[in-house]
Amino acid sequence: MIFRMRDVGFETETEYGTLQVAGNSEYGFRPYQLMAASIAVCSGGVMRTILDKKRISYEDITMEAHIERNEKEANRITKIAVHFTIKADISEEQMHKVMELTTKNCSMVQSVKDSIEIVETFQIVK
Repeated sequence: MIFRMRDVGFETETEYGTLQVAGNSEYGFRPYQLMAASIAVCSGGVMRTILDKKRISYEDITMEAHIERNEKEANRITKIAVHFTIKADISEEQMHKVMELTTKNCSMVQSVKDSIEIVETFQIVK
């Protein structure tokens, strides 16, 4: 990826269009938003793959990410809590196993696990 400076922030071209990134949300995605999105969406994609492989049917998966930052340490991300709401016919026990595999196999979670606390929770909607 090549990022080019703009008047405010930076941008890069992707196969889906221009991605604009800036420290001010008026001009593009903020870097911490992209980090949280990477964690949540990677986990969601891995979860879908696991459910498919286990032949567990699901109707919908949504994720909500909450970010905690430490202003005293360059406003770094200290914690990302991702809550999954899954509409499926799945038991709590099965879902716990799916969550373990999701965490273990999400490359983004594994990339930051030693520097950012990642908490993943779920709610089953039938």
